[in-house]
Amino acid sequence: MSGGVDSSVAAILLQEQGYELVGVTMKVWDYESAGGIVTESGCCNLDAINDARKVAVDLGFPHFVLDLRKEFEEKIISNFISEYLAARTPNPCVLCNKLMKWEDLLQKADELDCRYIATGHYARIGFENDRYFLRKGLDDTKDQTYVLWGLSQRHLSRTIFPLGSYDKKDIKILAAKHGLSRIAEKSESYEICFIPDNDYRGFLKRRIEGLEAKVEGGDFLDKDGKILGKHHGYPFYTIGQRKGLEVAVGHPLYVKAISAEKNTVVLTERENLMTTELYAYQINLMKYPELSEMKNIISRIRYKDKGMLSAVKIQDSMAHVVFENPVAAVTPGQSVVFYEGDDVIGGGIIK
Repeated sequence: MSGGVDSSVAAILLQEQGYELVGVTMKVWDYESAGGIVTESGCCNLDAINDARKVAVDLGFPHFVLDLRKEFEEKIISNFISEYLAARTPNPCVLCNKLMKWEDLLQKADELDCRYIATGHYARIGFENDRYFLRKGLDDTKDQTYVLWGLSQRHLSRTIFPLGSYDKKDIKILAAKHGLSRIAEKSESYEICFIPDNDYRGFLKRRIEGLEAKVEGGDFLDKDGKILGKHHGYPFYTIGQRKGLEVAVGHPLYVKAISAEKNTVVLTERENLMTTELYAYQINLMKYPELSEMKNIISRIRYKDKGMLSAVKIQDSMAHVVFENPVAAVTPGQSVVFYEGDDVIGGGIIK
């Protein structure tokens, strides 16, 4: 329970369906201002915890706060930093969902003798041929299956998504009907939870002593290796980036490639960002136990991506994806997720 409208209404719907509930709020992070004062914001702030607890009290079930700050630092923050230092662009939400919101939460569920865990995600669960898999939420604008592709069969078998068959607007109406109008009107944050100011560069600088001095002054290169100028450090750029490059050549340039070893950033015109294939690793399959080759799959390479028709070959937990038409800015470290209609076949990390 985050204290927001989605998890609060999820609790209401489950109780109406006859489930016995236990509320859990995960505290994973403390937020510091530039002056070093803990200011707390986002999903772990005191107001959010209190809102979650009030909903639990009003509905008559117990509520616990699970302190996972140490685990979050070890599993999520360390990976986030190391990925940027390796010239990749991570998606910490994917890792957090798998390792924290499911793996750690299931441990707590076992301690509390709970059979299922439930969240306010907009997704559904399918079950065919003895396999659990994700299915898109009915509200396509809120569907969250893209960040849930890492969940295992064990995770899915013990998960309930009460909001999967609802539109967001209906959830807000239900919240108001049950006296949660204030929670329903809370603003939603789309930033990374531990970077509420959306400045990951500043976060890296604060966390890695002397980072700027180590990486400042590397070369911007064109596709032929010609030096176009100096940059502020390779970890501070992402594939497809156009703004903030501070290089003038008379037309827009975009980040095409990043090298940690050479501290170089390759810039190019937009048409050169297009590609027809990618490779991915750490493949997790859901709908099918194995998949050597499949055509007519929709592959999504970012959260708001509509996806592109593709053919996928998988061997030794590696996937080769060939798109029917070129796609822009394939980004190492991000996720590629495979869909068959509304059903999630699986996903992986872009190499």
